[in-house]
Amino acid sequence: MIKKMLIVVKVGGSILKEVPPEVVADIKNVLSEHQLVLVHGGGKGVTEIASKLGKEQKFVFSPTGFRSRYTDKETMEIFTMVMAGRINKKLVSALQKQEIPVVGLSGLDGYLLRAERKKRLVIVDERGRKRVIDGGYTGKVRQVNASLLQLLLENGYVPLVSPIAVSEEFEPLNVDADRTAANIAGALNADKLILLTDVEGLKLDGKLVSKLSVSEVETALPKIGGGMITKVYAAKEALNQGVGEVVIGSGVRKNPISSALKHVGGTVISRE
Repeated sequence: MIKKMLIVVKVGGSILKEVPPEVVADIKNVLSEHQLVLVHGGGKGVTEIASKLGKEQKFVFSPTGFRSRYTDKETMEIFTMVMAGRINKKLVSALQKQEIPVVGLSGLDGYLLRAERKKRLVIVDERGRKRVIDGGYTGKVRQVNASLLQLLLENGYVPLVSPIAVSEEFEPLNVDADRTAANIAGALNADKLILLTDVEGLKLDGKLVSKLSVSEVETALPKIGGGMITKVYAAKEALNQGVGEVVIGSGVRKNPISSALKHVGGTVISRE
Protein backbone atom coordinates (compact mmCIF):
# COMPACT_ATOMS: atom_id res chain seq x y z
CA MET A 1 0.00 0.00 0.00
CA ILE A 2 1.36 3.42 -1.02
CA LYS A 3 1.85 5.81 1.90
CA LYS A 4 -0.33 8.89 1.53
CA MET A 5 1.89 11.90 1.02
CA LEU A 6 0.94 15.51 1.69
CA ILE A 7 1.80 17.57 -1.38
CA VAL A 8 1.55 21.34 -1.79
CA VAL A 9 1.19 22.42 -5.43
CA LYS A 10 1.52 26.00 -6.64
CA VAL A 11 -0.01 26.61 -10.06
CA GLY A 12 1.44 29.65 -11.80
CA GLY A 13 -0.82 32.33 -13.18
CA SER A 14 0.81 32.00 -16.60
CA ILE A 15 -0.88 28.60 -17.06
CA LEU A 16 -4.26 29.64 -15.64
CA LYS A 17 -5.68 31.83 -18.40
CA GLU A 18 -7.70 28.84 -19.50
CA VAL A 19 -7.67 26.18 -16.78
CA PRO A 20 -5.86 23.28 -18.53
CA PRO A 21 -8.04 20.11 -18.41
CA GLU A 22 -4.88 17.98 -18.08
CA VAL A 23 -4.01 19.78 -14.82
CA VAL A 24 -7.52 19.19 -13.44
CA ALA A 25 -7.51 15.52 -14.51
CA ASP A 26 -4.09 15.02 -12.94
CA ILE A 27 -5.19 16.65 -9.66
CA LYS A 28 -8.04 14.12 -9.48
CA ASN A 29 -5.62 11.29 -10.29
CA VAL A 30 -3.08 12.33 -7.61
CA LEU A 31 -5.86 12.83 -5.04
CA SER A 32 -6.77 9.14 -5.28
CA GLU A 33 -3.47 8.36 -3.52
CA HIS A 34 -2.33 11.53 -1.74
CA GLN A 35 -3.50 14.71 0.01
CA LEU A 36 -3.19 18.02 -1.82
CA VAL A 37 -3.11 21.70 -0.92
CA LEU A 38 -3.22 24.03 -3.92
CA VAL A 39 -1.91 27.60 -4.13
CA HIS A 40 -2.51 29.70 -7.25
CA GLY A 41 -0.94 32.74 -8.83
CA GLY A 42 -2.56 35.01 -11.40
CA GLY A 43 -0.57 38.23 -11.70
CA LYS A 44 -1.25 38.53 -15.44
CA GLY A 45 -4.99 38.38 -14.77
CA VAL A 46 -4.65 41.19 -12.21
CA THR A 47 -2.72 43.33 -14.70
CA GLU A 48 -5.34 42.69 -17.41
CA ILE A 49 -8.30 43.72 -15.23
CA ALA A 50 -6.41 46.70 -13.76
CA SER A 51 -5.73 47.91 -17.31
CA LYS A 52 -9.43 47.62 -18.20
CA LEU A 53 -10.23 49.67 -15.10
CA GLY A 54 -7.71 52.33 -16.15
CA LYS A 55 -5.25 51.61 -13.32
CA GLU A 56 -1.75 51.37 -14.75
CA GLN A 57 0.39 48.75 -12.99
CA LYS A 58 3.91 49.52 -11.86
CA PHE A 59 6.58 46.83 -11.37
CA VAL A 60 9.77 47.31 -9.36
CA PHE A 61 13.03 45.38 -9.06
CA SER A 62 14.92 44.67 -5.84
CA PRO A 63 18.74 44.76 -5.74
CA THR A 64 18.74 40.92 -5.72
CA GLY A 65 16.68 40.72 -8.91
CA PHE A 66 13.15 40.14 -7.59
CA ARG A 67 10.44 41.69 -9.78
CA SER A 68 7.28 42.63 -7.92
CA ARG A 69 4.07 44.59 -8.42
CA TYR A 70 4.02 47.92 -6.64
CA THR A 71 0.78 47.60 -4.66
CA ASP A 72 -0.88 50.84 -3.60
CA LYS A 73 -4.33 50.84 -1.97
CA GLU A 74 -6.30 50.88 -5.23
CA THR A 75 -4.14 48.14 -6.74
CA MET A 76 -4.65 46.03 -3.59
CA GLU A 77 -8.43 46.31 -4.03
CA ILE A 78 -8.14 45.13 -7.64
CA PHE A 79 -5.68 42.38 -6.63
CA THR A 80 -8.10 41.07 -3.99
CA MET A 81 -11.06 41.20 -6.36
CA VAL A 82 -9.27 39.30 -9.14
CA MET A 83 -7.27 36.81 -7.06
CA ALA A 84 -9.79 35.85 -4.37
CA GLY A 85 -12.77 36.37 -6.68
CA ARG A 86 -12.35 35.79 -10.40
CA ILE A 87 -9.33 33.44 -10.50
CA ASN A 88 -9.98 31.46 -7.31
CA LYS A 89 -13.64 30.83 -8.15
CA LYS A 90 -12.88 29.98 -11.80
CA LEU A 91 -10.51 27.29 -10.52
CA VAL A 92 -13.04 26.10 -7.92
CA SER A 93 -15.64 25.68 -10.68
CA ALA A 94 -13.23 23.80 -12.97
CA LEU A 95 -12.26 21.40 -10.15
CA GLN A 96 -15.85 20.89 -8.99
CA LYS A 97 -16.85 19.86 -12.53
CA GLN A 98 -14.54 16.88 -11.99
CA GLU A 99 -16.14 16.26 -8.56
CA ILE A 100 -13.03 17.37 -6.68
CA PRO A 101 -14.07 18.59 -3.17
CA VAL A 102 -12.26 21.92 -3.30
CA VAL A 103 -12.56 24.84 -0.85
CA GLY A 104 -11.41 28.21 -2.20
CA LEU A 105 -9.75 30.44 0.40
CA SER A 106 -7.71 33.59 0.58
CA GLY A 107 -5.14 34.11 3.29
CA LEU A 108 -7.63 36.50 4.93
CA ASP A 109 -10.05 33.68 5.74
CA GLY A 110 -9.65 32.29 9.26
CA TYR A 111 -6.35 34.22 9.58
CA LEU A 112 -4.92 31.62 7.21
CA LEU A 113 -1.93 33.78 6.28
CA ARG A 114 -0.55 36.47 8.58
CA ALA A 115 2.09 38.72 7.08
CA GLU A 116 4.36 41.56 8.07
CA ARG A 117 3.76 44.63 5.96
CA LYS A 118 6.86 45.90 4.18
CA LYS A 119 7.11 49.48 5.38
CA ARG A 120 9.87 50.36 2.92
CA LEU A 121 11.13 48.80 -0.30
CA VAL A 122 14.65 49.14 -1.65
CA ILE A 123 14.39 49.18 -5.44
CA VAL A 124 16.72 49.67 -8.38
CA ASP A 125 15.50 52.39 -10.75
CA GLU A 126 15.86 52.61 -14.56
CA ARG A 127 19.34 54.09 -14.18
CA GLY A 128 20.53 51.28 -11.92
CA ARG A 129 20.47 53.40 -8.77
CA LYS A 130 19.10 52.13 -5.46
CA ARG A 131 16.10 54.00 -4.06
CA VAL A 132 13.92 53.57 -0.99
CA ILE A 133 10.17 53.85 -1.54
CA ASP A 134 7.07 53.30 0.60
CA GLY A 135 6.24 49.59 0.86
CA GLY A 136 2.58 49.96 -0.05
CA TYR A 137 0.41 46.90 0.55
CA THR A 138 2.97 44.14 0.07
CA GLY A 139 4.02 41.74 2.80
CA LYS A 140 6.05 38.74 3.84
CA VAL A 141 4.22 35.72 5.27
CA ARG A 142 5.16 35.18 8.92
CA GLN A 143 2.53 32.70 10.12
CA VAL A 144 0.27 30.06 8.56
CA ASN A 145 -2.87 28.77 10.28
CA ALA A 146 -1.96 25.14 9.65
CA SER A 147 -4.79 23.83 11.85
CA LEU A 148 -7.41 25.30 9.47
CA LEU A 149 -5.80 23.53 6.50
CA GLN A 150 -5.44 20.29 8.48
CA LEU A 151 -9.14 20.47 9.44
CA LEU A 152 -10.08 20.63 5.76
CA LEU A 153 -7.62 17.90 4.76
CA GLU A 154 -8.79 15.54 7.51
CA ASN A 155 -12.35 15.89 6.22
CA GLY A 156 -11.40 15.09 2.63
CA TYR A 157 -11.33 18.62 1.20
CA VAL A 158 -8.73 20.20 -1.08
CA PRO A 159 -7.80 23.75 0.05
CA LEU A 160 -7.16 26.19 -2.82
CA VAL A 161 -5.37 29.30 -1.53
CA SER A 162 -5.09 32.81 -3.02
CA PRO A 163 -1.89 34.69 -2.10
CA ILE A 164 -3.47 37.45 -0.02
CA ALA A 165 -2.47 37.78 3.64
CA VAL A 166 -3.69 39.78 6.61
CA SER A 167 -1.39 42.42 8.11
CA GLU A 168 -0.82 43.36 11.75
CA GLU A 169 -3.37 46.16 11.13
CA PHE A 170 -5.88 43.64 9.66
CA GLU A 171 -5.45 44.95 6.11
CA PRO A 172 -5.10 42.70 3.04
CA LEU A 173 -1.56 42.38 1.68
CA ASN A 174 -0.18 41.13 -1.61
CA VAL A 175 2.22 38.24 -0.85
CA ASP A 176 4.30 36.26 -3.33
CA ALA A 177 2.51 33.04 -4.39
CA ASP A 178 5.65 30.86 -4.64
CA ARG A 179 6.85 31.84 -1.19
CA THR A 180 3.31 31.53 0.18
CA ALA A 181 3.27 27.93 -1.09
CA ALA A 182 6.68 27.35 0.54
CA ASN A 183 5.44 28.66 3.90
CA ILE A 184 2.27 26.56 3.72
CA ALA A 185 4.33 23.46 2.86
CA GLY A 186 6.65 24.18 5.79
CA ALA A 187 3.80 24.79 8.26
CA LEU A 188 2.13 21.50 7.24
CA ASN A 189 5.42 19.57 7.25
CA ALA A 190 4.58 18.54 3.68
CA ASP A 191 6.40 15.71 1.94
CA LYS A 192 6.78 17.67 -1.29
CA LEU A 193 6.31 21.14 -2.75
CA ILE A 194 5.67 21.32 -6.51
CA LEU A 195 5.95 24.69 -8.27
CA LEU A 196 4.26 24.46 -11.67
CA THR A 197 5.16 27.10 -14.23
CA ASP A 198 5.09 27.60 -18.02
CA VAL A 199 8.68 26.44 -18.55
CA GLU A 200 10.33 23.05 -18.22
CA GLY A 201 12.28 23.85 -15.07
CA LEU A 202 15.42 25.72 -14.02
CA LYS A 203 17.90 26.28 -16.84
CA LEU A 204 21.52 27.31 -16.38
CA ASP A 205 23.67 28.17 -19.40
CA GLY A 206 20.76 27.12 -21.61
CA LYS A 207 20.52 23.59 -20.20
CA LEU A 208 17.81 22.13 -17.97
CA VAL A 209 19.11 21.35 -14.48
CA SER A 210 17.52 18.07 -13.36
CA LYS A 211 18.83 18.08 -9.76
CA LEU A 212 20.21 20.67 -7.40
CA SER A 213 21.09 20.69 -3.71
CA VAL A 214 20.60 23.68 -1.41
CA SER A 215 24.36 24.27 -1.30
CA GLU A 216 24.50 24.25 -5.13
CA VAL A 217 21.61 26.73 -5.21
CA GLU A 218 23.74 29.30 -3.38
CA THR A 219 26.44 29.04 -6.05
CA ALA A 220 23.91 29.17 -8.89
CA LEU A 221 21.90 32.19 -7.64
CA PRO A 222 23.89 34.88 -9.53
CA LYS A 223 23.20 33.05 -12.83
CA ILE A 224 19.45 32.60 -12.28
CA GLY A 225 17.14 34.94 -14.19
CA GLY A 226 14.42 37.14 -12.66
CA GLY A 227 11.55 34.88 -13.65
CA MET A 228 12.96 31.86 -11.81
CA ILE A 229 14.79 33.38 -8.85
CA THR A 230 11.65 33.68 -6.68
CA LYS A 231 10.90 29.98 -7.18
CA VAL A 232 14.45 29.03 -6.19
CA TYR A 233 14.25 31.17 -3.04
CA ALA A 234 10.87 29.59 -2.28
CA ALA A 235 12.43 26.13 -2.67
CA LYS A 236 15.19 27.07 -0.21
CA GLU A 237 12.66 28.38 2.32
CA ALA A 238 10.54 25.23 2.06
CA LEU A 239 13.52 22.89 2.53
CA ASN A 240 14.77 24.96 5.47
CA GLN A 241 11.33 24.49 7.08
CA GLY A 242 11.52 20.70 6.78
CA VAL A 243 9.77 19.97 3.47
CA GLY A 244 11.06 16.73 1.92
CA GLU A 245 11.83 18.01 -1.58
CA VAL A 246 10.84 20.69 -4.08
CA VAL A 247 10.18 20.20 -7.79
CA ILE A 248 9.98 23.08 -10.27
CA GLY A 249 8.22 21.73 -13.34
CA SER A 250 6.07 22.45 -16.37
CA GLY A 251 2.35 22.88 -15.77
CA VAL A 252 1.57 22.58 -19.48
CA ARG A 253 2.85 19.03 -19.99
CA LYS A 254 0.65 15.94 -19.74
CA ASN A 255 0.04 14.86 -16.10
CA PRO A 256 2.16 17.71 -14.67
CA ILE A 257 1.87 16.80 -10.97
CA SER A 258 2.34 13.06 -11.52
CA SER A 259 5.35 13.80 -13.74
CA ALA A 260 6.89 16.04 -11.06
CA LEU A 261 6.37 13.32 -8.42
CA LYS A 262 8.15 10.81 -10.67
CA HIS A 263 10.93 13.30 -11.49
CA VAL A 264 10.02 13.21 -15.18
CA GLY A 265 11.36 16.54 -16.47
CA GLY A 266 11.63 19.56 -14.21
CA THR A 267 14.21 20.45 -11.56
CA VAL A 268 14.36 18.60 -8.24
CA ILE A 269 15.82 20.66 -5.37
CA SER A 270 16.73 18.80 -2.18
CA ARG A 271 18.85 19.29 0.92
CA GLU A 272 21.68 17.08 -0.38
